[in-house]
Formats: sequence, structure tokens, C-alpha cells
Amino acid sequence: MNIMFVVRKTSLIESLKYLLFLGVMTVLISLSIGKMEYNWQWYRIWRYIVTSSSDGSLAFGPLLKGLAVTIKISVISLFFAFIIGIITALFRLSTSFAAKFIARVYLELIRNTPLLIQLFVIYFVISPVFNISPFVSAVLSLSLFEGAYASEIIRGGIISIPKGQWESAYSLGLNTLDTYRFVVIPQTMRQILPPLTGQAVSLIKDSALVSTIAIYDLTMAGQAIISETFLTFEIWLTVAAIYLIMTVSISSFVHYLEKRNNYSE
Repeated sequence: MNIMFVVRKTSLIESLKYLLFLGVMTVLISLSIGKMEYNWQWYRIWRYIVTSSSDGSLAFGPLLKGLAVTIKISVISLFFAFIIGIITALFRLSTSFAAKFIARVYLELIRNTPLLIQLFVIYFVISPVFNISPFVSAVLSLSLFEGAYASEIIRGGIISIPKGQWESAYSLGLNTLDTYRFVVIPQTMRQILPPLTGQAVSLIKDSALVSTIAIYDLTMAGQAIISETFLTFEIWLTVAAIYLIMTVSISSFVHYLEKRNNYSE
């Protein structure tokens, strides 16, 4: 009974802190807007989100079309980043000197150089040689960049599995591949899901850089609209809100999965 009281009291305090923070931010934003003397024109934003044709049907506006490109790039990059992360983590844990060396060189090269530079190198140097499209260049850059960080998360999760689990699997006659597949990876996924979610959110935000290589994503669409309408604050705030909705949705969904798994256990 006392534990439930403490939990409810803590939740109430955290809620009050959150409401206080929102109140302070609202006041600060209101004061800032009041001193800007900017002519806000929010009523012009909707046409860039949803447009209507002559027959009355609705269609995606420039921002939603750019959002579709951003989602496509992010989903594909997330998939390949996860694959690269697993392979690199296994290379790091391998007994092969060559595999460890390749993984180490890849990690040090990717983690110690900015994503924007990697994007430019792949797009301006590598893509002309192999005739790679800007879309593939963007996916390749994001996958390699996020895969390096994902590999360290995955490797940490694998290392955290007790040695007794490995020994039990080998005693049952499982080989190394089956041990990873049926014993190690399922337990590892529960531990690495939260940090991998953080990497997914980071990838979505980093995808805004692909606008620098002429990909018409959400950020590029915002820049194009601003250059035509000069609705600087309205467009950028709308773009920021769309990114926020995407990242919060992912975090909330993963949090729901974590609570569901904990409940089932």
C-alpha cells in the first residue's frame, strides 16, 4: 500500500514539473513572439500540407510529399543500418584478426568524421564512379553512419549475456550460429531495444542532411517553400513539428512494446 502511494506521489510530482515546464516555455515563447513584430500567416500553411484539385479531391502538398521521401529514406536506412550493425558487432567479437581489423577501421573512420562530410564524399566522389543515384547515396551514407553506432549497442548487448547461457547452449549440442539465433539474439534484443530506438530517432533527424545533395525530402521541401513565400518561421516550425511527431511516435510505440513485454513476463 505504501509502495502504491509513493508511486502515485512520484507520478503526480513529475506531472506537475512537466506542466510547470510547459507553462514557463509558453510564457517565454509568447514574450518572444510579442517582441519580434513578425506578421504571422499561419492560414497560408495548409495549402503546403494538403492541396485540393478542381474536382474536390485532396492530395499531398509539398511538405507531405517531402515527408514521404524522408520516411522512405529513413526506413530503408534503418534496415541496412541494423544489418551493418549486426555484422560489425559479430566481426568485433570474432576470433579472426582480419574481421576485427576491418570492423575497427570501419568504426574509427565513421565515428570520427562528420556525417555531412561522409555524405559529400559518397555523393561527389564515389557515386560518379559507380553511377549511384542521389537517393542511394543518401541511404548508403545514413546506413553506414548509424550502423557504426548500432554495432556498439548490439555488441554491448551480446557481451552482457551471461556465460552460463552460452555453455548451456553448447551443452545441448547447438553450434555457434544456432546459439546466436535461438539463445543470444532473442535475449539481446530486449536489452538493446531502447538504445536502438534512440539511434532510429537520431537517423530520422540526421536524414535532414540529405537535402544538401538535392533530394526533395521534408527539409528540402521546406527550403523551397520558404524561398517562394518567405514564410520562414511558419514553415520551419511546421517542419520541426512534423519531425517531432515522427520521433515521438516511434519512441511511444517502442515504450508500449517494452511495457507489454514486461507485463507478459
